[in-house]
Amino acid sequence: MSDIALASLATPDVLARARKIKLFLMDIDGTLTDGGVCLISSTASDGTEPVVTEMKVFNAQDGQGLSLAHTMGIQTGFITGRKSPAVAQRAKELRVPYVYLGQAKKTQAFEECMRLAGVTEEEVAYLGDDLPDIPLAQRSGLAVCVADGAPELAAICHFVTRRGGGKGAAREVVELILKAQGRWEEAVPYALA
Repeated sequence: MSDIALASLATPDVLARARKIKLFLMDIDGTLTDGGVCLISSTASDGTEPVVTEMKVFNAQDGQGLSLAHTMGIQTGFITGRKSPAVAQRAKELRVPYVYLGQAKKTQAFEECMRLAGVTEEEVAYLGDDLPDIPLAQRSGLAVCVADGAPELAAICHFVTRRGGGKGAAREVVELILKAQGRWEEAVPYALA
């Protein structure tokens, strides 16, 4: 997204909010993934109970965006309702320091992330897609909903991405933040394959 396109999509209020961001938190299912939950079942080697494995598909552009956020000093974190080894692995690959799995209510994890990161609510961007994300969006300095998110969440967010969950929405938010802060051009050379 060019700076011209950014300016046409983001209001002056959104850009002012994005300039303050130091911590980018996000949901996983429907945000970093397309929301599908793929469970693979196979028979145990002893033939007794089935073994169920979960598979998630992550977008490479989102990964690049989160990597650039980290490189540019923006801390990142995942807060999700599901417990998933795939999410833990992706967080490790991307050096995401704050990872909270199995959070039916996300507020406590949100508060702990802020405390550990040493930031205020106005310095937090939150990206979500559905109703459980509303309490965190209401508290965040920059609340963002993915394009295909729940209308109730979109209605209270400061910004709605052009891209859907699992389709580069997190990358779009990172670009918005870094461009608003005047640091996107500085970040681009740090992109690694």
